[in-house]
Amino acid sequence: MTSDSAPSAAAPAPASARRAPAGAAVLREDVTEAIRDAVLEELAAVGFSRMSIEGIARRAGVGKTAVYRRWKSKLHLVLDLIGAFAVDGLPVPATGSLYGDVRALLEVMSHVLRHPVASAVIPDLLVEASRNPEIADAVRGALLDGQHRMAQGIVADAVARGELPADISPDHALDLLIGPLYWRQVVVRDAITPAHLDTLAHQVVAGLKSPRPRPEVPPTPA
Repeated sequence: MTSDSAPSAAAPAPASARRAPAGAAVLREDVTEAIRDAVLEELAAVGFSRMSIEGIARRAGVGKTAVYRRWKSKLHLVLDLIGAFAVDGLPVPATGSLYGDVRALLEVMSHVLRHPVASAVIPDLLVEASRNPEIADAVRGALLDGQHRMAQGIVADAVARGELPADISPDHALDLLIGPLYWRQVVVRDAITPAHLDTLAHQVVAGLKSPRPRPEVPPTPA
């Protein structure tokens, strides 16, 4: 049986103990976590295109074999880790008002984007997503689907309370919510204060409540 490190002498396990199948690798969780941390650091330092299994192993303090036992390639490593930025497990804000829900979601997303590794990794992954369909699908699942679900919940609750018209688009709401925040934190890299989030929340609510222009109908030819 193979493992990440040589087994130390120990008392025999009881017969009732559950045993791994013969020949199966024993993957130590602390080594797995060290590799995951190393991937994030390596992505932030050199980007996806220059990242290598060798560099990841060196940064994690393990051999390349330990990495390959867990993931087939650096692509599979990154696809596995993109989920770290997902918001799927978070509940939809339910503060009782559109402003409160918008402000709560902005706080969550600001916290995610404030992470120094995330702020360096996410832009690089978005660039790679334009060239790699697998990364694009993973980024959409991790970064967009969860946010879209939360925007849908916020809009549905606001419609039920009579704060928004029934035909409001959750996609439009998400654009207003995340676009300015991403630009300010990730692109411009300005510090985001609670006061800025308060103002942005008020602006988003005002934008969602403002009357939408009717599409222009071309004149009927004579």
